Amino acid sequence: MWTRREAVAGTITALATACSTQSTAQAQTLSATSTLAPTGRLRVALIASNPVLVTRRPDKSLGGVSVAVGNALAAHLGVPVELKPYDNPALYNESLAYDEWDIGLAARDPSRAEYLAFSNTFMEVDNGYVARPGAAPTAAEEVDRTGVRIAVAQGSAPNAVLKRLIKNAEIVPVPGGFEPAREALATGTADVYGENLHLAYRIADALPGAHVLPGHFNVVQMAIGVRKRAAAALPTVDEFVNKIRSDGTVQKAIVEAGLRGVRVP
Repeated sequence: MWTRREAVAGTITALATACSTQSTAQAQTLSATSTLAPTGRLRVALIASNPVLVTRRPDKSLGGVSVAVGNALAAHLGVPVELKPYDNPALYNESLAYDEWDIGLAARDPSRAEYLAFSNTFMEVDNGYVARPGAAPTAAEEVDRTGVRIAVAQGSAPNAVLKRLIKNAEIVPVPGGFEPAREALATGTADVYGENLHLAYRIADALPGAHVLPGHFNVVQMAIGVRKRAAAALPTVDEFVNKIRSDGTVQKAIVEAGLRGVRVP
């Protein structure tokens, strides 16, 4: 049996340990804040043409999963957020070489690893094909054949993947976004368009006779890209990502955006 003195001493020790742990966590967050947001605000790069990451609200303001994640991280760090949207993946890739933003919310793409260190994945996205009316392929595995033309957003993660995978079909780079994709199929510039399945279904809904092919060619991992200069803060960012995956923040954003073909890992 503990004596009263031992019980009091044990309580004091437990409280001291808890305070020490809390102080350490606060110190780590403060350090991460100054590392990730040296200007005093968190500058968040977004790819505005990718609807699984960014949506437009009726008042034209930006919403979607990446906006929710960026806002939540800024709040976690205790700094204001500044959204830096880029019209397409190619422009986002060009911005990697310049100090225009602090974190990027996009695919974990090896071609971007020269500039970025990546967090844990906050969302997985299936990539597949939408075919124009009358196109020959009937499933994803039939696309890589001579004579088939695959349109894909220039500079995007699906573009990088298809350049590695495709051996026989022709890849046709187009600007990112819904309208260039729809136009490539409607005009016969391409037979299929390779992208996230959410956008593929939107295109199929808007183009009579177009249809999403069964199967997929890749699963893209969406992550927080941290500037290499701030890589020391990555453990704090990973803890944050684990938190928003488990507390429903990401799932709520997915539901609000009405996304298809995506999930919280």
